[in-house]
Amino acid sequence: MKFTRYCRSLLSTPAMAVERYTKSHQSGADIAMVDLEDSVPPARKEEARRLAEEFFALPSTKLARSAVRINTLSGPDGLRDLIAIARYRVKPDLVLIPMAESPRDIEIAAGALGADCPETEFLAVVETPLGIEHAPAIAAAGHRLRGLVFGSADYTFAVGARLSWEALAHARARVVNSARGAGVEAMDAPFFEVTDLAGLRREAGLARDFGFSGKIAVHPRQLALINETFSPDEELLERARRVVAAGLETGRSVTVVDGVMVGMPFFEASQRLIEQFDPARPDVPPQPHVPSQPGVPSQPRGSHHPQGDSPTDIPTMTEK
Repeated sequence: MKFTRYCRSLLSTPAMAVERYTKSHQSGADIAMVDLEDSVPPARKEEARRLAEEFFALPSTKLARSAVRINTLSGPDGLRDLIAIARYRVKPDLVLIPMAESPRDIEIAAGALGADCPETEFLAVVETPLGIEHAPAIAAAGHRLRGLVFGSADYTFAVGARLSWEALAHARARVVNSARGAGVEAMDAPFFEVTDLAGLRREAGLARDFGFSGKIAVHPRQLALINETFSPDEELLERARRVVAAGLETGRSVTVVDGVMVGMPFFEASQRLIEQFDPARPDVPPQPHVPSQPGVPSQPRGSHHPQGDSPTDIPTMTEK
């Protein structure tokens, strides 16, 4: 399983709901996002762009990333959004690009923001049949793209499917495989039943087991459960500690831990897991990065980001 603090959870706030900006930053979401798209009526788009600038000027937690969802780039509002964002005093960490259907959408965003937002990264929302078909190319669209987001509502409407896990399994699997093949993250669509926490737990668990990095929240009450689901439990952390300890003892040569043969990829993945989710342990010193064996990816594209951003893949006890 892959775990990361980069995008376990995302909480969206309508740009017009200025009174909710501060709570969004303090919500506990890995990504706090202000929305310029669906939640804003057409007549108020320009006002929303102006108000949204204040979202990024507010204090945020050290672990939270600030984001903005723009309008689709197939229409003029998306381009106007990018022009406005480039002029913001404080730039967003992330821009979500909705209705992404080709690498060209990412190229347009990168070109419009250019040198004005050199540190801003992108998440591409894949939510149309064409987007699903082109997901591999979109995922590989450039170093500023950090992940794909599956948009279930629009996709369901487009293909005439039911909004159920079973009906959308193929689309979800294609999003995950495309993202992982390109070395970027994958975020699952929201669970829209706000009061059904049991249903959310089931669907978040399925998303995690599919290989998603995280899931979008439609309400702050969903965040704690989502973050818990996409974080390692104590049993997995304890096993990671044993793997790291074995690596230190053997000089990181192949050995056996809990009956499972482990080598360099296991040591590195376990080290990263502890650094991200168990940083208070002083007895686990950081290890220098050593390239993995051929055919085994070491760190994903984007590993130039601060420590804790890269996903951590820990094989389970039964994996060989």
